[in-house]
Amino acid sequence: MKHYACAVLLAEGRILLGLRAPHRRSYANRWDVIGGLVETGETLHEALARELKEEIGVVPAEWSELGTIIDRNPEARGEATYHMFLVTAWSGGEPGLRNFEHSVIDWFTPEQAASLPDLALPEYAALFRGIVAGADQHKA
Repeated sequence: MKHYACAVLLAEGRILLGLRAPHRRSYANRWDVIGGLVETGETLHEALARELKEEIGVVPAEWSELGTIIDRNPEARGEATYHMFLVTAWSGGEPGLRNFEHSVIDWFTPEQAASLPDLALPEYAALFRGIVAGADQHKA
């Protein structure tokens, strides 16, 4: 089973999602959280920090666990568990694309994000709705 560290960044009542690039083998052209595979010997928090730095150029400073999601479509990536974190503060400035994993990133209210018709995982909708909009009134 593969493990992934995944971040939902929250600022000013909005969450950040990335549209997976069209060349991606799994979930191409679908809205996804930021994150990736936990490498051998890495903790979840180390993977979270590495993935955020690689993908959007920020380093998490404050986060909490949201839970886990088991991928119900193992054909996409094999059996996978996604460890979800709510990141409410970070360093590095405004998040921006740093590699080719996503074609665009954008901010949504949790309800807007939950209503997107092309989410990578349908379980995201309930997760996003569970995030209290406005819980973080500042952007790091």
